[in-house]
Amino acid sequence: MNIGIIGCGNMGSGMARTLRKKKCSVFCYDKSPKALKNLEQLGCTKVTSANDLAKFCNLIILSLPTAEIVEETVESIHESIKAETVVLDTSTSKPETTKILAKLAIRRNYKFIDGPVSGGPIAANSGEMTMLLGGNEADINSIRPILDILTSKTVIVGPSGAGHAAKIANNMLCAANLILVSEVVKLGEEIGIEAIDLLNGINAGSGRSGVSEINFPKWILSETYNSGFTMGLMRKDVKLGLELTDQYQIQSPVFNAVAKVWEASKENLPDQSDFNEIYKFEDKND
Repeated sequence: MNIGIIGCGNMGSGMARTLRKKKCSVFCYDKSPKALKNLEQLGCTKVTSANDLAKFCNLIILSLPTAEIVEETVESIHESIKAETVVLDTSTSKPETTKILAKLAIRRNYKFIDGPVSGGPIAANSGEMTMLLGGNEADINSIRPILDILTSKTVIVGPSGAGHAAKIANNMLCAANLILVSEVVKLGEEIGIEAIDLLNGINAGSGRSGVSEINFPKWILSETYNSGFTMGLMRKDVKLGLELTDQYQIQSPVFNAVAKVWEASKENLPDQSDFNEIYKFEDKND
């Protein structure tokens, strides 16, 4: 199987490295010549356009910044995609965009699966990502050997668009939990409880979360702030959450309040900062 990756940033390049470790045939396209040169040194084949990549590959993996870029990319290459090819969109995209692209795939006789990922660049490089999958189960199972290389866990959550909806929901909770755990850690310190001791207590109880179990000890208490996921990316995902609740007219006063904190934090935490640095934010207007 020839595997193509369109979008070779932190996540796409990590997936390419993981696939090459297993001697997979990997074709790469990115607008950055530097990114392609680095992957070429690992044995990947660089191509000069996304269209050329589509002509060579049986599986095309998308790792792109926004739903709009995903849609633009697929529409630009769909006539070059071979019949029965599987397109796997690992980007954090919009469910409605995914449904549109899945219908386009059916008309062109190829498959479109949404498979957004969690775990960041470290997991992409080690093959330990979690992937939430939406689409036809038989189509998903047809690429199971590749999924097993890239991930430590996969969950099929429903039809086209379900994977991206679930990923947005996950990131909504992560955004909220980062703020809530930050608040209780600061409260504990004022009371006189060391942060790590408080977290040990929380993680033994019903209030635990991925944020309290992983983010705080790994990146916040250590003050390393090098998760590979930025404030800008989380702000984008928070916006996607707001758009989704508005689209389906879901009342979400708590998440609306969370979103305001992420927006207000722009004042002293630029988009390039690690998203765990939201811990440092103090609302001067509060």
